[in-house]
Amino acid sequence: MSIGEQVRETRATDQPPAPRRSRGRRRPPRRTNKTRRIRPKVVLATAASLAFVVGVTAFVVDTHIRNSQSTVTPLTLEEMMRMAKDPFAPDPEVDALKAQAAQRARAAQLAAERDGRKKLSPIYTEDKAPGGAGFQPQPFPAGSNPDPGSNKAIGKELNAARGWDAEWGCLEKLWMKESGWNERAANRYSGAYGIPQALPGSKMASAGADWQTNAATQIKWGLDYIAGRYKSPCGAWAHSQQTGWY
Repeated sequence: MSIGEQVRETRATDQPPAPRRSRGRRRPPRRTNKTRRIRPKVVLATAASLAFVVGVTAFVVDTHIRNSQSTVTPLTLEEMMRMAKDPFAPDPEVDALKAQAAQRARAAQLAAERDGRKKLSPIYTEDKAPGGAGFQPQPFPAGSNPDPGSNKAIGKELNAARGWDAEWGCLEKLWMKESGWNERAANRYSGAYGIPQALPGSKMASAGADWQTNAATQIKWGLDYIAGRYKSPCGAWAHSQQTGWY
């Protein structure tokens, strides 16, 4: 054997045997990750979130459409100031009406004196209480009559509860002049109503829904008004003596 043949034989024996080919179809590789199942809780949570988003979107769109179609009148600066201020603070318009009513009443009395006629009282009683602020005019109970004496007793008690015992005389004269302590009294020149002569009478609804016929409710409101506007009955009486109204 020659040297070349020995080398070729050695190389042939040193090489690894060729891999055998498998017969038939190849098997697909096995999946190592198991398929995850969707839990019912996740489905419910997703559905609830989607429903919430859809509902909010629909509400926002509907509100926008309604606002764009509606006619809104903005409040004036004067109206906003009235809403923010003290309800018993001076109101120029109402005060002007009271002053004008006092002047007309005084003129009517002077004319009656000049002509020798009987003076016409500015206070009169209607057949039913006035309405306003959502309240309808209310007829008075048949056969019922105001009782100024009982109304005074209520007023004196409520006045004392505020510590105004010493000023009872001022309150008694003030409301005798304004209404005669009659819970049905109306002013023919201004339209004021009730024992304290609220203008308009519906203001007294803040003290009770029965403001049209209940003397105690009217007195309570009147005392609140005096405290907020004049500090005390004597302060209100002094203003009334000076101007003809309070």
